[in-house]
Amino acid sequence: MAIRQIIKHKADNPILRQKSRPVEVFDDRLGQLIDDLIDTMNYAYGVGLAAPQVGIFKRVYVISVKQGEVFEFVNPVITKTSGTQREKEGCLSIPNTEGETERPAAVTVEAFDRHGKKFSLKGKGLLARAICHETDHLDGILYTDRVSKN
Repeated sequence: MAIRQIIKHKADNPILRQKSRPVEVFDDRLGQLIDDLIDTMNYAYGVGLAAPQVGIFKRVYVISVKQGEVFEFVNPVITKTSGTQREKEGCLSIPNTEGETERPAAVTVEAFDRHGKKFSLKGKGLLARAICHETDHLDGILYTDRVSKN
């Protein structure tokens, strides 16, 4: 396990705008990446961290909205959303800033775990927000793209 460097967004650097590729091989290297994402997220006091934020353009992220509880997502797809929530949001790749964004109040996501086992998870509130935020990272979208203008 290791702490990886989190890429900081800069307007002239499009690295965080790249789309990530699906994971095709579920092996020890994937497990190591997930462990590193968890360590790095915890070290940075984050709620979530996506692989592109550490320069790995694979569809993988981790989320921890409650102490001691970590969710791992490989090849996630949001299959259902409902309601709306408007809250301030931040990002480890855009430090010391936040902005109000509108996100679904609840989501259902289908993904795989590190061993290739498929699962479905329903999230509400902060978990739903984090799932949307991290899924956006996999598509090269930053929360600042969604900040409310009013």
